[in-house]
Order: sequence, then structure tokens, then C-alpha cells
Amino acid sequence: MRIIVAPDSFKGSVSALGVAEAMERGIHAVFPHAEVLKVPIADGGEGTVEALVAATGGRLLHAEVRGPLGEPVRAHWGVSGDGATAFLEMASASGLPLVPKDRRDPRITSTGGTGELIRAALDAGLRKLVVGIGGSATNDGGTGMARALGVRFLDAAGRDLPEGGAALARLARIDHSGLDPRLAEASILVACDVDNPLCGPRGASAVYGPQKGATPDMVTELDAALEVFAKVAALATGRDVALAPGAGAAGGLGAGLLFFTPASLRPGVAIVLETTGFEALMRGTDLVITGEGRTDFQTAMGKAPVGVAAVAKRHGVPVICLSGGLGDGAEDVLNHGIDALASVVPQPMSLEACMGQGAALVEAAVARVCRLVKVGGSIRG
Repeated sequence: MRIIVAPDSFKGSVSALGVAEAMERGIHAVFPHAEVLKVPIADGGEGTVEALVAATGGRLLHAEVRGPLGEPVRAHWGVSGDGATAFLEMASASGLPLVPKDRRDPRITSTGGTGELIRAALDAGLRKLVVGIGGSATNDGGTGMARALGVRFLDAAGRDLPEGGAALARLARIDHSGLDPRLAEASILVACDVDNPLCGPRGASAVYGPQKGATPDMVTELDAALEVFAKVAALATGRDVALAPGAGAAGGLGAGLLFFTPASLRPGVAIVLETTGFEALMRGTDLVITGEGRTDFQTAMGKAPVGVAAVAKRHGVPVICLSGGLGDGAEDVLNHGIDALASVVPQPMSLEACMGQGAALVEAAVARVCRLVKVGGSIRG
């Protein structure tokens, strides 16, 4: 029996590699002679850099940048094994875990650190960049990122606006004459895990604002501010990208990259799977087990498990998804190539307990699933 384990990280608990290793132990507890291939993946969020560095035999680097609230953070980025491509991850510089829960306010958080990571890659002489934009703490339309690369956002009196998404309600003019000229020589591939537009009921503020600390009133305020930003930015750049799939990713960072850099957006999991050669691994595979920290309605919008399933289905390989938690709409993934869905939590537990025991819970859950697979294989219809 040959089984591929291709999980995303269980964010805040276990890395994608740690989940894959736990899955392998669970499989061998039931199928000791099974061949298990570990392929840690990501979809543009946390773990994307590590997955791409591992797949290419590259190296990790670090840089001190401004975090979402302006305080310094030590962010990581990577370079491919051939030295030609930079791998960046906004979660490392502008991610939600970098903001304490009692200070989360997407009206003021900034993507400035992500722009500083891009600048670090340019400073290193790299012109081919892959930028993962999942897991943000921000809702600023990527304006912080653009500021770090030389763009100015001005009010009606010609004053620079403060950082954050709420201030964009007062945006009157954008001066991009100081945009880093090295971007004109760059190729930027954006690994994006969702297809949401910038504004509206499926936009950045409405769908993702609440998980970053936005109240209903804040969501309304931020959505209106991004509408102002979209109109002013379209006039300034000649690019109308607000409705582009993925423009609303990372609080509108997708739109900011499209407005101010030579970026193209692609599903993040597709980029990672191509880099790892996942399609070729399907030959001779009997089962794929994938997983993520939480599966809900957002998963079917292009997150890692659905991307894995799309490849497996092309080869007729069944897919099981194990998740730290199942939320509203989780069953939607059963219409997107996943054959079975299960939670790793065996009994009522606090979130803190689950996260503290993540690897052990994954290992035990995979063993339970494999016993069911074993029973199913013995039944003849």
C-alpha cells in the first residue's frame, strides 16, 4: 500500500511537516508495511515559505520588519535552491498571530512589513518573487506594503494618511512616482488561497474582517474605505482590479499587489503542488490523506485540501481530509474531490488543549481512519 500524506499546517499548533510526520506514525500503527510519502503543503499562508524551500532545496533567511502594529518582528523568507527565486510569506511579517487578541483592530493594522520583505528580496538582487498572502491581520488594501515600496497615500489637503484600512476613507490622491524602480524588472507570482473580490458581501472586510477583530460596524466602515481606495487607485494606476478573483485576499493585499506591482495571482496550493512535483507522485498511490487546522465554507474556495484533492481526482485516487475542527459549510468540500472528512478531536476539549496536543491528536485520528480503511477493504459488496 502506498499512501501520500499532504497536509497544511494546523496553524498555531503543528507545522505542515509536523502534521505529516504525525500522520505517518498513525498510518504505520495500522499498516506497518505501508509506503508513506510525506508532502507538506501550503496555500499561500503560514508554512508556504518552508514548503517551497524544502521542495527546491533552498535556504531560509530572516529580516527585521515592521509588524502589523508597527512594532519590529523577525520575519523569515527564503531563496530557492538555484538561487533564482525569493519566497516570501506575508503571514511572517503581517500575520494575525503577531497581534495579541486584545489588540486586534483591522482598522489600524498595516502590511508595511510585507513591503519591507519584498524590498529585502530586491536588495538581495532577486527579481523573481513568489509571495504567499494568506493569514493576514490586516485590512489596508496593501497600502502599507505599497508605502514601504515608495507609494504615498494623501488626503484632500495633501497630507500622508496614517497606516491602516480605516484611514482610506479619507484618501483623495495617490502619488506613486516614488515607487521602487526595481519592480519594473521583477516578476511577482502571488500565492493566493481565496478568490474573493476586494469589496462587497464577499469582499475582504465582510468575509475576513471579523476573524481579525472587526465588529459589524467596523466591517461596514472598512468596506466603504476600501471602495474609496479602489476608485482612487484605479484612477492613479489605470488598473481596475477590485473585482479580480483574489483582490480581497489578505485584507485587500491582493488588490494592492495588482495595483502597484507587476503581480499575477494564482491559487497558492497550485504553486506549491507544482513545485513539489505532486502530480507525478500520484502514480501507484492508493490513498491521499490531507488536512488543515479548520475546515469550513472557506476551504472550498481554494484552500490546500481542495487543491490536493483536485490533483488526486485526476488520477482516481481517494482523498481523506482530517481537520482540527469542522465549521459551518465544511461538508461543501465533499463536492470538491474530498471523499471523507473527519475531525481529529475525539471528545469535548478546549481549544487550548487541542492546540497543545495537536500532533498526538493527528496521529491517533489517522490511526482510527486507517482502521476504518482496513475494515472497508475487507468488505465485499
